[in-house]
Amino acid sequence: MNANQSQTFQPFRHSGIRRLAGASALAWILVSGAPARTWTSADGSKTFEGELKSYDPATGMVGVTLANGKTMSFNQSKLAEADVAFLKEQGKIDPPSSKPNASGGGISAKSLPDALPDPDGKEADMSKPVQVFIMMGQSNMLGFGNAGQLMGVAAEKYPYVVDDEGKWNVRKDVRNVFFCMAQLKYNDWLTGENGNGSGKFGPEIGIGNYLGYAIDAPVMILKSCVGNRALGWDLLPPSAVGTGKDGKSYQGDSESSNRKVSEEAKAKSGGWYAGLQYDQDVGAAQEALKNLSTYYPGAKEYEVAGFFWWQGNAEPGKGSVENYDKNLAFLFNDLRKDFNAPNAKFVCATLGEHDKDAPLSKKMFDFADRPEFKDQAAVFFSKPVAKGSSGGHYGGDAETYMNVGEGMGREMVKLLGGK
Repeated sequence: MNANQSQTFQPFRHSGIRRLAGASALAWILVSGAPARTWTSADGSKTFEGELKSYDPATGMVGVTLANGKTMSFNQSKLAEADVAFLKEQGKIDPPSSKPNASGGGISAKSLPDALPDPDGKEADMSKPVQVFIMMGQSNMLGFGNAGQLMGVAAEKYPYVVDDEGKWNVRKDVRNVFFCMAQLKYNDWLTGENGNGSGKFGPEIGIGNYLGYAIDAPVMILKSCVGNRALGWDLLPPSAVGTGKDGKSYQGDSESSNRKVSEEAKAKSGGWYAGLQYDQDVGAAQEALKNLSTYYPGAKEYEVAGFFWWQGNAEPGKGSVENYDKNLAFLFNDLRKDFNAPNAKFVCATLGEHDKDAPLSKKMFDFADRPEFKDQAAVFFSKPVAKGSSGGHYGGDAETYMNVGEGMGREMVKLLGGK
């Protein structure tokens, strides 16, 4: 735990210590100079003394500082009605270090040329908030593209990836961060040499270069994913009710401000539960953003501007193809909530071997065609640019991963206002 992070506790209990994931991404009401008071549990059996420091009416999360300086964070449902009434009367708005995303994060995207130029090698304007793009999905999002093969074709097909001497270009305005199973795998400036920390890459190279060119602000590609995961099971979003495999609903006990995987929930379901991977992947990304400068040196503020999703190969066996469009909608809405990004955009890609009328592809287009997601979500149809099958990771074909990444990046730029 960093020195500037406060500990959080469940009130009225001596066990179950938890850290508050993603608190910096919430529109907290911060209270200055509030006197200490006596708080009472919902059943009236227990009390404690503490000073109100923060309250989020949207989620009901409360922060209270004890006399020993430690901070407890908990949901208002733990408190008596009189305490809840007190909360609703207190506080003043004080914006946190993460700004709610508005109008695409308050950014404008430049029109894209037919071919991207080489990056100029300059650092980003750090007076502007970092524009964060969360990447989730399964193994092809994780990435199996062969970097050595990319080097061989880059000068001809993706010249912005290499310089005139054939060496890798480095984008010093795009940070590439990757977590797998909540473990940090890569944290450096974007280059085609090493997309995911193992000499392989996913769509982040194409995505990052297109966003880095189009957005006049620092950009972070924050990927958090692992292979063999289904949206209708492992990644089932919290608001999904009865739309998972065999009618499953989200089974975790995490809240939008606490996406740490619950050992209690795992124990009840034999070590796994519907939505566990969502909690882990989102929790890892939230934890990274709480320590922003560790992952983007010199950064003080950020906005989550968009989400990228490439998944589906595990869905027929482990998830729910029938409800895939509904679960994508739950996913998009829950991600917006969890990252305090009500206007962030969403781009997903079809599987490379699937036609547009294939069941899973059709569900993706049905999702993006919903009226509420007009100009908010888009689908990149990947079959024309993909070689091989998603299940075989496209044979590690570098061009497939680059082409899909470029396509997804272009779709995001369009949603952000560029062309």
